[in-house]
Amino acid sequence: MHRSSKLFIPTLREAPADAEVASHKFLLRAGYMRQLGAGIYNYLFLGQRSLNKIIGIVREEMDKIGQEFLLPGILPKEPWVESGRWTGMGDNMFRLKDRKGAELCLGMTHEEIMTSIARNELRSYKQLPQIWYQIQTKYRDEPRPKAGLLRVRQFTMKDSYSFDLDQAGLDKSFDLHDAVYRKIFTRCGLKFVAVEADSGAMGGSQSQEFMVYTDAGEDLIASCPVCGYAANLEKATSQLEPVVEMEPTGDGNPDLVLTPGMGAIADVAKFFKISPASDIKCVAYMALKREASRKDGGKPDTWHGVAAFLRGDHQVNETKLLGAIGAAELRTMQTEELTKYFNGPAGFLGPVGLKPDDKPLGDGLTVIVDKSLEGRRNLVAGANKLDYHLRNVTPGRDFTWTLSADIRSVNESEACPVDACRGKLVVGKAVEVGHIFKLGYKYSESMGTRVLDPNGKEVMPIMGSYGIGIERILTAAIEQSNDQNGFWLPASIAPFTVVVTVTNVSDAALRETGEKLAAELEAAGLDVLLDDRDERAGVKFKDADLVGIPFRINVGKKAATGQVELVTRATATSADVALSDIVAHLKNLVQEDDLLGSSF
Repeated sequence: MHRSSKLFIPTLREAPADAEVASHKFLLRAGYMRQLGAGIYNYLFLGQRSLNKIIGIVREEMDKIGQEFLLPGILPKEPWVESGRWTGMGDNMFRLKDRKGAELCLGMTHEEIMTSIARNELRSYKQLPQIWYQIQTKYRDEPRPKAGLLRVRQFTMKDSYSFDLDQAGLDKSFDLHDAVYRKIFTRCGLKFVAVEADSGAMGGSQSQEFMVYTDAGEDLIASCPVCGYAANLEKATSQLEPVVEMEPTGDGNPDLVLTPGMGAIADVAKFFKISPASDIKCVAYMALKREASRKDGGKPDTWHGVAAFLRGDHQVNETKLLGAIGAAELRTMQTEELTKYFNGPAGFLGPVGLKPDDKPLGDGLTVIVDKSLEGRRNLVAGANKLDYHLRNVTPGRDFTWTLSADIRSVNESEACPVDACRGKLVVGKAVEVGHIFKLGYKYSESMGTRVLDPNGKEVMPIMGSYGIGIERILTAAIEQSNDQNGFWLPASIAPFTVVVTVTNVSDAALRETGEKLAAELEAAGLDVLLDDRDERAGVKFKDADLVGIPFRINVGKKAATGQVELVTRATATSADVALSDIVAHLKNLVQEDDLLGSSF
């Protein structure tokens, strides 16, 4: 039996000043963890118990579809060079050298290592499909650790990898993970949504994130309450309302207009008496192209000019832009670069007169136009000349581009992209707790993985990659269930299911009743904490409210008449229950609590 008087649970009355989000504050106040360094935490007794319960759920569900491995956390350089990610991961990867000078890294993810196992061990289609997973510590040189466990440098991940003979097999592995993830998050009590997402550095053709809505989140999710469409803002689309085009002036050709000091969209729109939707915004970048041939001393990475054009009332989504042009990083153009590519100043940049490259990231300027500008006419744009704009600008007639793509972020209340729906999109913050990818042949091809198909021909197995952030499940659960006094966790992942609080341990009868009740609850299969500290009842109640335990049984004066008080933390309600009934009653409540998590 666990007794509070014997345990190390260092609760705090106030959270440290640098703790901003609720989960960070309460994880520290409740004694779940302590900070060791920037983005590095020690997990104490209560925190480790919760994390172990989460890991247990993840392992139980993953064992239904896969086999558990354990790979090293310190990895040699060579597999990463083969895949091209040794340079592609950039500064996010922790790198080091051993005493002999060999280059190593700390594992951020294990696609390369799992692929190397498959390459060395799998020979035939008869060995497929395979789903291998591990629960392992991961490392990321996070530039700005913050928000407690939401942005850290060391974390625990369940990462799994599938190997299939063909696309149909990958689809099945992907769907298996989708179903298992939904079961895991439901069992952990999370209210989550599955959304379309960008594959980022992982590569691949399709990915899906599992998100929990919270103001502490750093991801933005667009969703439709009518049909259920949901996507990360990096992938979300919408249907735009028709725009009334301006009437042309003069002969209808681009007309140079003096606009002194009007470099802002709002000023230009006011001057021309137009909607910002009829102004062409330019955002000028330098984009980093990582050279695939760069292994050891090969061709260096290069920076290229990119001009992104979109409606004045829209914002560039840089993730979409990176994907469209195939770049690794973006930065804003500097003055000398604006002179080189535009021969014009910031605030007055425009597309007319530019000479776009034939292909993205060539030697000249990559010009990319958002899809929302296609078919428009008689717009206003910068003239690439200080204090001047052009009107009557029509895309396709007055300027051309390297490529056209969806590079904008959707806005709140825009129409749902599902044709039959036409609901209005809602945009909200969310925390990612899981992500599943269809990797395709990215790693099989780069690392030379082959098996024999049924015809005896060598083919590449197709891969998937699937991750769950263990600490993020705990963090998300706290973010969605807290108040000013603390937080509550579902019984499935709480460090204890119930705390039995003896209000006065100096009273031998109460102490004996509490001891007996705690033993009966434990015998019934519940995780029980007996608060037998010699403290005032109010102190014990405050601590119980703080530390995330979903139920509390107060053993007080009414125990003499066979009654105890049962407090349900989530609803802040209490009820008197007969001692003879309390075990069965609490077990029923726990079973109901286990059914609360759901997707929506």
